[in-house]
Amino acid sequence: MGDLIDLVLLAMLAITALQMIFLKDLFAVVMLFGIFSFLSALIFINLDAVDVAFTEASVGAGISTVLMLGTLAITGRKEKKSTHSSFLPLLVVCITGAALIYGTLDMPPFGHPNNPIHEHVAPRYIEESPKEVGLPNMVTSVLASYRGFDTLGETVVVFAALIGVLALLGVRRQEENDVPESGFKAHHVLHVVARFFIPLIILFALYVQFHGDFGPGGGFQAGVIAAAAFILYTLVFGLSRAFSVVGPKFLQVLASIGVLLYASVGLFSMYKGGQFLDYSKLAADPIVGQHYGIIIIELGVGITVFAVMLSIFYAFGSQAERSNIQ
Repeated sequence: MGDLIDLVLLAMLAITALQMIFLKDLFAVVMLFGIFSFLSALIFINLDAVDVAFTEASVGAGISTVLMLGTLAITGRKEKKSTHSSFLPLLVVCITGAALIYGTLDMPPFGHPNNPIHEHVAPRYIEESPKEVGLPNMVTSVLASYRGFDTLGETVVVFAALIGVLALLGVRRQEENDVPESGFKAHHVLHVVARFFIPLIILFALYVQFHGDFGPGGGFQAGVIAAAAFILYTLVFGLSRAFSVVGPKFLQVLASIGVLLYASVGLFSMYKGGQFLDYSKLAADPIVGQHYGIIIIELGVGITVFAVMLSIFYAFGSQAERSNIQ
């Protein structure tokens, strides 16, 4: 049954991808991108990779779709007709695809118990992480403890993305009477529904943030979900009211604080005589220290991701309103 579900989902992925290639309506393409990400999340769930599915659903089907819609508001909905021949790009894609397929021919069978990953890497984490880290969720143990350097690098990359977007677009803060008020001012039902759901979304984000040690979740997913709540507020009530709740300057400071909070854990562990990001030095009991360190660095990740996602949306939203006025 599981193989049948995989085949159906893969077929739907292929159909969605082909539709994205041939469609010229970019709005429809963005919607298909969201569907593609959602189907990918379902495949991950069927493979028991719930943490990865959680991230794909929140980032791929959620925030990425909203940001691409914000981009369309600036660039336009219809794809411009290319004046160049498509033969050379098609040839490059076919050669690259053939090379990738050729590179997989000598790979071991998928899921075989004698594969190297099942002989060396996975047993090491499965057997030792409960004793060394002490968290029920092994994925969190790997990402936040064993791969703490990688996760710090990913957080810095997210922060660097914010710097790049602000350098290119910036955030144009609206002045009073500068532009017509955005949002769905006359949609009273939508206002009521948004006021009901936004606190629940934020509450769920906090649950995901602090329950990542015990189940699927963590800072990346929680930051995206919290940003989605404020993006919904912005879409319904307008940018000017969103700026009064959470301002762009505050978000930029908040993004920096998240990265510094993560790095400060590593520096403090060095101050206590350990190595960088050695959480066991944070308390007398190494397991308790691991728990403290992971909670703090996950909080730093969540703060940075929330601030970066919302700031990027502010940048696209303010530029879109400016272009509509002009």
